Amino acid sequence: MARKKPQGGGGAPDWLVTFADLMSLLVCFFVLIISFSIQDKEKLQVVAGSMREAFGVKDSSRKTGIIEVEGIPIRDYMKDISQVEQELDSDFAQERHEKRRKQGPEANTHDTMEAEIEKPRQFATAAASLRQAWQEMPEITEVSTNIILEETEEGLNIMLVDQDGRSMFREGSKYPYETTRRLIAQMAPVLSRMPNRIEITGHTTAGAATVDPSYTGWDLSTERANVARQILSEYGVPDGQFYSVVGKSDTEPLFPNDPYLAANRRVGILLMAEEPPIPPGHKL
Repeated sequence: MARKKPQGGGGAPDWLVTFADLMSLLVCFFVLIISFSIQDKEKLQVVAGSMREAFGVKDSSRKTGIIEVEGIPIRDYMKDISQVEQELDSDFAQERHEKRRKQGPEANTHDTMEAEIEKPRQFATAAASLRQAWQEMPEITEVSTNIILEETEEGLNIMLVDQDGRSMFREGSKYPYETTRRLIAQMAPVLSRMPNRIEITGHTTAGAATVDPSYTGWDLSTERANVARQILSEYGVPDGQFYSVVGKSDTEPLFPNDPYLAANRRVGILLMAEEPPIPPGHKL
């Protein structure tokens, strides 16, 4: 015999319970959509980086540059600073050089193709050597975020970049701090072993005020670039390896959207992607 359903109100109808569950799910869905739409991108990047470090995941890249750090905004082209496995062995390179020399002029086309392949390897080797030299400095952790290594079509660009509260040169002066001087000095042995010419450029921020109105950003950026050249020369880079020393004032900001940013104030040392027409050390 079928049982009768209880009469009277003791509970909500089934359709009302289902409707309430549906509304709860929709509310949770919209809350999630809103939370994702207003997320803090920088915090998510920090969390993602922490997760990668925790699980030992590292992104490798042929182009190397500054890692994401506090104080310096990140440009799209900047890559991971993780070490790149070196494929160029000095003995192997010397053996190939001797082989090409014996082949004579008929191997010019082949040599050109090989040279295009070897350039990235040379820059990777130079970047690794620079990092190793800097790591020998006890104070490197204090200024590591001021260093950018960027491989471009022009060559390997080494930039010493200011940050808010941490400058590489004394304010309004062409003279670097002692740590900056040591950084540049540590670069000299590595750069002097390379056959590439060197271009040094100085940059300032927009609206920089000076005590002497006649002393402009053009003067300051040029003198800072020249002081960097003097330090490199003092520690072993031959004069014939320098291609140019240029001051560009605030005409080429690192971050065009914010020309007043401290990171626009920098000195760039470019290891050019070409060999010098005159061997280093040659006297004119």
